[in-house]
Amino acid sequence: MDINYWWAGLFIVLMVILVIWLIGRNIKDEKTFEKELIQSELKPEGNKDHDELSQDRI
Repeated sequence: MDINYWWAGLFIVLMVILVIWLIGRNIKDEKTFEKELIQSELKPEGNKDHDELSQDRI
């Protein structure tokens, strides 16, 4: 069985490029996720009246 080293080399190079691209995208998505998570945990400052009883409920 003959191995075509040109095709095997091209395949390996493409797989390395794919892995590098996937790792870079994962790092980018992780940073975006952490930023959104931090923003969702912060309570808005201007909306504090929802904790107090309104005139309609008294």
